[in-house]
Amino acid sequence: MLPEIRTSGDIYAIPKFNLQRSDVEDFLDILKGFHAEFRDCFAREEARDNFFYYAVGQFSQLERKSIEPIALNVEGAKVRAIQRFISEAAWDDEKMMTKYRCLVNDDLGDEKGVLIIDESGFRKKGDDSAGVYRQYCGNIGKVDNCQVGVFAAYASPHGYVMLDKHLFVPEPWFTAEYEERRRKCQFPDDLEFRTKPQLAAQMVKNIIEQDLIPVKYIVADSIYGNSPDFIEQAAAYVGKSYFLGVSSETLCWLQRPATMEKEYRYRGETRRKTAVKPGEKKPISLLDLAKSINSFFWYRRKVSEGTKGPIEYEFTKRRVTLAKEGLPTREVWLVMKRSMGSDPVYSFYISNAPLSSRLALFVWLSGVRWPIEQCFEEGKSELGMDHYEVRKYLGWNHHMLISMLSHFFLWHLKIKLEKKAPAVTVSKVRILLQVILPLKDYTIVMALSLIKWIQLRNHRAYVSHRKKRLRDSPIPELS
Repeated sequence: MLPEIRTSGDIYAIPKFNLQRSDVEDFLDILKGFHAEFRDCFAREEARDNFFYYAVGQFSQLERKSIEPIALNVEGAKVRAIQRFISEAAWDDEKMMTKYRCLVNDDLGDEKGVLIIDESGFRKKGDDSAGVYRQYCGNIGKVDNCQVGVFAAYASPHGYVMLDKHLFVPEPWFTAEYEERRRKCQFPDDLEFRTKPQLAAQMVKNIIEQDLIPVKYIVADSIYGNSPDFIEQAAAYVGKSYFLGVSSETLCWLQRPATMEKEYRYRGETRRKTAVKPGEKKPISLLDLAKSINSFFWYRRKVSEGTKGPIEYEFTKRRVTLAKEGLPTREVWLVMKRSMGSDPVYSFYISNAPLSSRLALFVWLSGVRWPIEQCFEEGKSELGMDHYEVRKYLGWNHHMLISMLSHFFLWHLKIKLEKKAPAVTVSKVRILLQVILPLKDYTIVMALSLIKWIQLRNHRAYVSHRKKRLRDSPIPELS
């Protein structure tokens, strides 16, 4: 699923670019038509307008794409109205998601489509945003105060977009200590703690059983590959194969060991348990297995085409039986990958793909997770996906949903332009789109009025915060 410009033709040729002014002039009408598709997902006209304003702000060249800068720069938008729209207004989220997935299928659907699961972190300074906690933040590679979302993306030879999202809420948020914060963030009454793999499993279930877009493969990293809940859900569908990263410490057998029923006494009762028969080999770790395989069985393969040339690794595969608590469980393909050089780094994957599957399929699947990483990168750098300043649970979900729709719209335009400019990127499409957006053209009088309003607003906020601080920590009287 590499871009066309990297997979065909002369790689040294200058990419074709034959776009004209006429190709861009109707972008605004196309954008309005796209948003009109979701009109019946909102109860009021004001909400429909704010939906459009918010997307216009995301497509703009604004340095900061949070609510206030969007409202101050998009023609017709108002700060308080968009705040209410994002954090409080009722949307038919389920209908929006259904319509959206149908549109994705029209543009990107493919019988060999891949559903990709991953998470993304969003750093936060305060403690009042829904689900914020000191936890691992993948995009900075360390533990920090952040929110974490679990996302599902879809990739096919035609492109890639996000299909679903869930805010991960850490378990401490469901204790009595966080009751007031849950109330302020307006958590749904039925919201319960679920792990990231459980959230991901629910998304997989919803997307596949809704059956609006074809999925052949399910791909995720070891956070999900090490989870029995996620593996069970991914394995539940006939004709679909999972390809999941797993820990190097995972244990397995090359040949399934024989087992037996064994009786034992516990508190005066006779009980039975399954045990591996005496004399059977002990399971070994995936890392030990990989290191024991002769170089004859390792094959050098290209995973993708990088900016500096081909990205290559060595691969091999084996049928293994996984071990859990000393007992054999499911039989799977084990795919092993190692970097080139004298001190290789190993990666491991399991798959329930058919017995006839060739190594080439697994090589391809090992490199197919990059589209969701591109979704995060493009969403954050182009659309302000991480610029939000909302605190409520509903606000986070609404912001992410619009970000997903906006990212898809850029892909829709990219597909429309691909015959004349096959190498044009999502970033370049947004540059073309931003020049026709209905943004405010400030006069001197308007600019002076705006500065006055901002100063007044900031002063009121300062006074409010100061009063709150004095109320919470009053100055002690002199004795």
